[in-house]
Amino acid sequence: MTLEPAHIPFHLAGIDHVVFLVTDLEKAVAFYQQVLGCQMGYSYPEKGMEQVWCGASLIVLWDTTHPGAVSVRPPVEGGRNVDHICIATGPFELGAMRAHLARHKVEIEREAKHGGARGVGHAVYFRDPFGNKIELKGPADHPDG
Repeated sequence: MTLEPAHIPFHLAGIDHVVFLVTDLEKAVAFYQQVLGCQMGYSYPEKGMEQVWCGASLIVLWDTTHPGAVSVRPPVEGGRNVDHICIATGPFELGAMRAHLARHKVEIEREAKHGGARGVGHAVYFRDPFGNKIELKGPADHPDG
C-alpha cells in the first residue's frame, strides 16, 4: 500500500536514542562499557538514568527501581523493557509540529528539552496506533562545547 506523502513540517535524520529499562543501573552501565565498548554520555542521576554512546547514537539506561523513574513502568519479566524510540529530525517549528500531529489526531503526551545524540534540543513525545512511545527530537539548539 502506498500513500501520498503529506506535507510534513520536518525531515527525519535517523535514530537518536533507544531507552532500555533496567533494574540495576551499575550492572547495566558496566555491561555496555565493558562488553560493547560504549562511552559514557549524558547523566541524569536524579532520574536514575545514564546514557552511553553507541557509535553516533545513544543507548539510555533507565533504572526503574530508582525513585526518579516514576514515569516509566517496570520491565515485565520476559517482556517489555524498551520505553521508547527517539527519531532525530531536522529543524522544525514547534507550532507546525503540533498542528501536523493534531491533524492526524495524534496526541502529544509531553514536550521536553534535554540531551540526545546531537546535543540538547526540543523533543515531542506521542504514541503510535499500537501504543509504542515515539519521541521526535530536533537538532541541538546550540552546538555542544
